[in-house]
Amino acid sequence: MNDKTQIAEREQGAVARREGEQPVRRITLTPAVDVFEDSQGITLWADLPGVTKDKLDVKVHDGNLFIEAEAVVPTPAGLRPQHAEIRQPHFAREFSLSPDFDTSKIDAILQDGVLKLTIPRRDEARPRRIEVRTG
Repeated sequence: MNDKTQIAEREQGAVARREGEQPVRRITLTPAVDVFEDSQGITLWADLPGVTKDKLDVKVHDGNLFIEAEAVVPTPAGLRPQHAEIRQPHFAREFSLSPDFDTSKIDAILQDGVLKLTIPRRDEARPRRIEVRTG
């Protein structure tokens, strides 16, 4: 599995305007990811603080795994931010997957801002013990 991301990237056209507001910079953040591999497959843990299930998009296409998410940072009623470096964090990460992994059986769980992806190896790619007979 190869990581195809950089530390942080700014999207092209990263400035968006809303009526009556100052320009808002949209910055794409690279979430921190831990990857563990064993003979059964890989488990990937991605930190996505403030992300809800409806704002998360996980896709596999042409051997690549894509994670994109939008965080929701609520502003308390009656308050207006005076300064916010990142108002609506956008997360993105891409990985290339080996053909040894069965992408049709990926399991995804989002809990407390942490995405856990379990990607099993194909049965034929798993190590197996060969019985040796004496003759």
